[in-house]
Amino acid sequence: MYILKTLAINRAGVFSIFKGDFFTKIGNVEIKGHTVLAPMAGVADTAFRTICKSLGVPFVVGEMASAKGLCMSTERTGELLGITEVERPMAIQLFGDDPFVMAKAVKIALTYLPDIIDINMGCPAPKVTSNGGGSSLMKDPILAGHIIESTVRATLVPVTVKIRKGWDDRFVNAVEIAKIAQECGASAITVHGRTRAQQYAPPVDLDIIAAVKATVSIPVIGNGDVLTPSDAKRMLEYTGCDLVMIGRGALGAPWLFSQIEQFLKDGMMPPSPNLRWRMKVMAEHITLMCKLKGEYAGMREARKHAAWYMKGLIDAACLRSKASGLTHLKDIESLISFALEHNREL
Repeated sequence: MYILKTLAINRAGVFSIFKGDFFTKIGNVEIKGHTVLAPMAGVADTAFRTICKSLGVPFVVGEMASAKGLCMSTERTGELLGITEVERPMAIQLFGDDPFVMAKAVKIALTYLPDIIDINMGCPAPKVTSNGGGSSLMKDPILAGHIIESTVRATLVPVTVKIRKGWDDRFVNAVEIAKIAQECGASAITVHGRTRAQQYAPPVDLDIIAAVKATVSIPVIGNGDVLTPSDAKRMLEYTGCDLVMIGRGALGAPWLFSQIEQFLKDGMMPPSPNLRWRMKVMAEHITLMCKLKGEYAGMREARKHAAWYMKGLIDAACLRSKASGLTHLKDIESLISFALEHNREL
C-alpha cells in the first residue's frame, strides 16, 4: 500500500510511486520501506542483520535452516533461528522436501517468535537441491504446493515463498509456482529472476518478475542484480514489484538500504560515505560478530566481511590480503590505519 504525496507518470507510462511514505503488508506484518535483506547463508547472521537494520533496511530474512535438521535438534540449525528485537520484523527461512517434516519444523521455529516464515524454493546449491529441496522444487509444482499448504496450516504467522525463474530453460515456471503459492495460502512471494541452471551469472530477467506480479494479488518481492539505488528503482518501476530483496549488493556496503530509500524519496543520488565512516561501520560490525560468536570464530568469519569493505579502495588487493589474516579484534585497528593511510582522498 502506498501513501502518496505526489503522483506522476514516468516516460514508460508507469506510475511514479516513490515520493512520500511507503509501506506494504505481508499478512499482518507491516514493512515500512522498499528493501529486504536476503537470507545469505554464512553471511546474513545476527551481526550483519543488526548492522543492516541500523542502516535502514526495514525487513530481514535469516539464514536458511534445514527443516530436517531442525527436527533432529541439531545445534547448528538452532543457532540460525535466533531473533533479537532490533531485527524485527524478521522472517525465519526453512527448506525441505517433505510436507510433514516442514510442518513439524515450523512448530519448532515458532518457539523463536518469528514475524514471518519463509520457504526456500530458490537455493541452487547442490547440497540442497540434490536432496530435493531449494530450487529443485520448481520441477515438482504439486509437491511444492503440498509443502506450502502444510506450512501455512502449521502457523498463524504469514508464510512467504522464495522461488527462481525456474529450474532451467525447459522449466521456466515461476508464474505457475507463484499462482500455486497464492492458492495454498502464501502471503507474499520473492522471485529471483534467474533459473537454477543460470546460478548468478547472466543479467536478471525483470520480465519474469513482472509476469509474476501481474498474475498474483499478494505482494511480490523482486530479487537479483540490485547493486545501486538506480538498480532498485529500475526493478520497482519496470516490474511493479512491491519490494526489492538485496543480497550481494549489501556485502561491504550495508548502507545501500538507506541510500535506496533516500533515492526513491527525493530522486537525489546519495553520495558515497567517506572512508573513515565506512571503516567505523566495519569496526562496529566485526566487534558485534566477536561479541556474539567469540573472538576466535568471530574474527575468522570477519575476514570475508573485511575484504568486502575494502572493495574499490587503493591497494585493495593488499588490503584484502591483510583482511585474510585477521586473528584478533585488535587487528582491525591496523587494517583501518593502513586503509586510511593509502586512501587519504576518500
